[in-house]
Amino acid sequence: MKIVHGLLAATGMAALGIGSAGLAQNGGGDDTARAAYQANCAVCHGADLGGGQFAGSLKSAAFLSRWGEHPASDLYRYISTSMPPGGGGSLDAEIYEAITRLIVAENGGETSGDLASLIVPAAGSGDDEAGNEMGLPGITSRYPFPESPPLPDLFADFTPVTQTELVNPADEDWVAWRRSQSGHGYSPLTQITPDNVNELTIAWAQALPVGPTMAEPLVRDGVMYVHAYGEQVFAFDAATGRQLWRYQRQMPEGTLMQGKKTIALWDDKIIMATSDLHMMALDARTGRPVWDVAILNAADTRSNGGPLVADGVAMIGLATQRAGGGLIAAFDAETGEHLWNFDTVAKTGTLGGDTWNGLPDDERHGGSVWTSGSYDAETGLALWGVAQTYDTGPVRDVIPGGNNDGLFTNSTLAFEPRTGELVWYFQHMANDQYDLDWVFERVVADIEVDGEERHVVITGGKEGLFDTIDARTGEYLATADMGFQTFVIDIDPETGRKTPDPALLPGRDKGPVFMCPHAGGGRNWSPTALTENSAMLFVNARDTCMELRPTEGGFLTSGVDIYYSAPADSDGNFGILQGIDMETGEVAWEHRRRSPYDTGILATGSGLLFTGAMDRQFMAYDQSSGEEVWRTGLAGVPNASPITYAVDGKQYVAVVTGMGNPLAFGLPNFTPESPLPEVNSASVYVFSLSGD
Repeated sequence: MKIVHGLLAATGMAALGIGSAGLAQNGGGDDTARAAYQANCAVCHGADLGGGQFAGSLKSAAFLSRWGEHPASDLYRYISTSMPPGGGGSLDAEIYEAITRLIVAENGGETSGDLASLIVPAAGSGDDEAGNEMGLPGITSRYPFPESPPLPDLFADFTPVTQTELVNPADEDWVAWRRSQSGHGYSPLTQITPDNVNELTIAWAQALPVGPTMAEPLVRDGVMYVHAYGEQVFAFDAATGRQLWRYQRQMPEGTLMQGKKTIALWDDKIIMATSDLHMMALDARTGRPVWDVAILNAADTRSNGGPLVADGVAMIGLATQRAGGGLIAAFDAETGEHLWNFDTVAKTGTLGGDTWNGLPDDERHGGSVWTSGSYDAETGLALWGVAQTYDTGPVRDVIPGGNNDGLFTNSTLAFEPRTGELVWYFQHMANDQYDLDWVFERVVADIEVDGEERHVVITGGKEGLFDTIDARTGEYLATADMGFQTFVIDIDPETGRKTPDPALLPGRDKGPVFMCPHAGGGRNWSPTALTENSAMLFVNARDTCMELRPTEGGFLTSGVDIYYSAPADSDGNFGILQGIDMETGEVAWEHRRRSPYDTGILATGSGLLFTGAMDRQFMAYDQSSGEEVWRTGLAGVPNASPITYAVDGKQYVAVVTGMGNPLAFGLPNFTPESPLPEVNSASVYVFSLSGD
C-alpha cells in the first residue's frame, strides 16, 4: 500500500467511473487491459495515461520517482485499496490487475509473470505534456506556475521507536495508548492552561471513513497515525493535517468490521489487529505491509481492543462468548512469529481450573478481552484485564464442596511477555452475576498507600470501584469507591474480596432486583487519567441503575433481562466526572452534567482535563476543582479519548469522532433533547491556541 506521496499526491490520481471491461491476464498492452483502464481511469488520467486536468500522468518522472524500482504488486495493492477515491476495492481484482499491468507496460516494463516478480521501471519516456483524446492534457510548461514551497519530509530522520520511549515518551509525543505503556493518559505539556484554554480554535481537521472510530491517535516526531473504520490507517502531518500515506486492508467478504481502541508503534513499524483476526505490521514511514499472520485458535472471537507491544512482543486480547472462553495471543513484533496463547477461562487441571463449579471445559464461557494492556517496565510484566461471563446460570449457586469464582474472569493478569508465563493474577470480583466487568485499563504508578510508597497497579470495574494492587506480586492494597454502586456490602481489608448483597442476587427463581449501576456502567469503556505527582485519578461515569427482571430466556443465563433505570434520587444529570485521591480513596470533587460522557479523559501538566460527551460537546475542566473552563461543539459524536502533543514548540489537542463505542449510543430515552445523529460521520479534530 504505497504512501500517498506516490500515486495520490505526485500524480493526483483519481478514478471516477466503475466499469466491468474485459481483462488482461499477462500483459498490460492487451486491448482488454486498455478497455479496463478506459472504463475506470481515463476520465481523470487521460486516455493515454498522460494525465488530465483532474489527475496527473501515470508515466511521468514524478510518478516513477515514487513507484520506480518497486514491485508491481505494491502498485496493485495501492490501486486496489485506494481507487476510485471513496470506493477503494469496489472493482474486481482482475480489473485492478489489468490496470496495474497496463501502467507497468506504458512505462516500458515487463508485464509477463506474477505481479510480485515484476518491477516498475526506474525511468520512463513519458511526455508530461502529451495530448489526450479528451483535449484536457494537463498543465502547460509554457506559462509556468509559481514554484511551490518545498514539502518537509517528516520521515527523513526517522529513528526506531524504543521500549524506553514507549514507557517514557518525549514530552511532545503520544506514542502509545494512554500516551505511554503505563496507562496514565497524562501529558506534561503546559502551553494550554486554564487561563488561556478559551483561546483554543481549530488548527486543522480531516475527514475519516464513516463508521465506528474509537482509536486514540498516536503522535511521534510530528507525524500523527490514526486507525480508521474499515481497517484503514492514515499518517498525517501533525501540524498541518497533510496526508502522508494511507493503508487500507482488503477484508474477506462478510467480515464484521470492528473499531479498535488502539494501534501500536514499535521500532519502525505500526502493529495492528484486524477484524478478520490477523495481526500485521506496517512500515511506519510508508504504510506498506511488513508481515501479516492469522491469530491461532481465534475462531468465533472479536478483536476490538488493540495490541500492546512490549519487549519486542506484540500481544492482543480477543473477546468472545464461544465455549472455552477468550484468549490473549502473542507474536514476535519483528517477524510475526506466533509465540504463545493464554486461555482466559481456566481449564481443568490448570491453575484456576477448579473454580468453575464443576463445569466441563467446553461449557465454560466468558473471559473476553476488549481493552489493550499495559506494560510495567520496572517489573518487566505485561498487564491485561479480563471480563466476566454472561453464562451466569451454571455458576450462580456453588455446588457442595465446589468453587464458583470463575477464574480468570474479572482479573488482572501479569505476564512475562516473551514466554507467556503468568507471574501473578488478582481477581477483582469473583462470580460476577451482574455483567459488571473489570476489563479496562491498568494504570502503573508509584503512590503512597497507608503511609508507604508503593509500586502499584490501579484499575476499576463498571461498578465504580477502583482497586490498588501491588505491581510486583498482585497483593491487594486498597479500594476506592465512586459512591454510586449499591450491591457490594463488604470488602475484605486483607484480600480485597467483595461480598455482594445476597438479597440482590438475580435469577428466574427470584423476584425483580433493583440495583446500581446499570450493566452498561457506571464507568465503562472510557479510560481514566492519572496525575502521578498528586495521585489524583480522574474518571467519568454514567449515573444509571438497572432492574434485573426474571424471564424464561434472559440476557444473563441465570434468567434475567436488564432494564435501564435512573437512580431513585436522580437529579436528571447522568454524566459524572470525578477526581479521586488514590492515596486516601476519597472523592475530592464531582462534576455532574445531563448528557453522559462517552470518551476517555486527558490530563495535562497545566492542570487541565479534556473529555467529550454524547451531546457532541468537547470540554475542558480544571483538575483542582472540576470546574468547566471551555467547550466547543463537534459535528460528530466524540468516540475516542483525546490526546495532546506538540510540534515545533506548539501544543495541540486532538479528538476523534465516529459514533460506535458502547457508550456512543448514549441514553436516548433519558435525554431525548440530544438524539443520536441520523447521519454518522468520522473525523479527527485538532485544536491549538489562536494567534500562535
